[in-house]
Amino acid sequence: MARVRTAVVAAALIAVLAPVTLGGSMAFAAPALPAAVTAAGEVGTVVQDGGPLAVSAGEEGAVTLRFTASLPVGVQGPVSGVLRLPTKLTEVAGSSPVSANVIRSTCSVNGVAYGECRWNMPYMHDTQDADPPSLDLPTVAAAGTLAYTVTLDADVSAVALVDKEARVELKDGTGAVVAQGTVGLSFVPGTPPPWLRGTVHARDTSGVLWRYEGTGDVTRPFAARERVGGGWNAYTAITPVRSTRAEGYGDLVARDRAGVLWYYAGTGDPSAPFAPRKRVGGGWNVYTTLVGVGDGGLVARDKDGVLWHYQSGYGVPFEPRQRVGGGWNTYSALTMNGAWGGVLGRDKDGVLWKYDPVRVGEITPSVPFAPRHRVGGGWNIYTAIAGAYDLGRDRIPDLVARDRDGKLWLYQGVSKPLADWEYSLVPGPTRSLVGGGWNTYNLIF
Repeated sequence: MARVRTAVVAAALIAVLAPVTLGGSMAFAAPALPAAVTAAGEVGTVVQDGGPLAVSAGEEGAVTLRFTASLPVGVQGPVSGVLRLPTKLTEVAGSSPVSANVIRSTCSVNGVAYGECRWNMPYMHDTQDADPPSLDLPTVAAAGTLAYTVTLDADVSAVALVDKEARVELKDGTGAVVAQGTVGLSFVPGTPPPWLRGTVHARDTSGVLWRYEGTGDVTRPFAARERVGGGWNAYTAITPVRSTRAEGYGDLVARDRAGVLWYYAGTGDPSAPFAPRKRVGGGWNVYTTLVGVGDGGLVARDKDGVLWHYQSGYGVPFEPRQRVGGGWNTYSALTMNGAWGGVLGRDKDGVLWKYDPVRVGEITPSVPFAPRHRVGGGWNIYTAIAGAYDLGRDRIPDLVARDRDGKLWLYQGVSKPLADWEYSLVPGPTRSLVGGGWNTYNLIF
């Protein structure tokens, strides 16, 4: 039966390493080893410092994992190591479920920094198997104890790594395992990067447009508002045609009192999110409502309740309009459904309906939407509703709604099952309060 030694971790036991060259690469020399050799089958332990570690997959920055390996007496160097996650990755849509640099790590051992250390992220595809994700630990000379410090900075795709622990295994120069153990390690949703966070815009009664950048935290969904600029009272209608995001992208169209439509392209600069306007054309006063559909296109309802579709064009903002159908005067409010296309309509009875975009391969300009389905009732309590790109961390578009008292409410998006194995992204059944004072605005989008 193998003997297992457990060494007490103490700073005084950590050996000071000095650099030497092994096989053309940098390694480190340990103090002279005892004459005895490691007993056959003897394996040391790995003990984590500070308990299980949660790594935020997002913008939070690096956290530090610490663990100490206790090696049996007589281990001969160099000692190599690997930290291995237990769950294998499976391809998604023909490619890796994680980004190329999903985790960025640096490593040090016994206080000596080794710089960046490499993660391996193979994934299973078709019928081919793959190893689980792993981190190559630095190769060092043997010592009684080896104290490892590993930083981990994970991006949003790390949520695919659902593991709750990792296994550490160290081997000597012969390939024999000399220490092993597990450390608690999990990846949790963190703050999404700006390109995955939505924004909401609001125009006040003096014509100033304000920008509310999403934080990715639904308990405080918006950062402090930022001024976009004045003069927006010149417009009788404004709508995004591509969802506005925290990174400064997302395009708008705005109609002035003379019926001229203007196009504002996103710049990618959050401090100045819209480029100077460009004229689309006149005659847009025939419409009572303009709503973007998320892909750069636009639908417009005329005074007779007929809906027209302006598909996003090549070299021009929009292709010639196509008639969708009549009866759209039944809706007292229409809004874009955030990032994924389609529109939401509230009828005169306060029922909210969802029009999903037609599936790829079935799209025609005159039939942009699948048949509507019911989201829920009671929406007549709101004086404004606006779909938004994701304001949380689940990549599902959300919706904000203002009540008569000026309070703004957030409805997080959910996935609603439909027939034939399909689903629809809609506002969820519960709301949370964002804050008051939103009656200062005469337009929210």
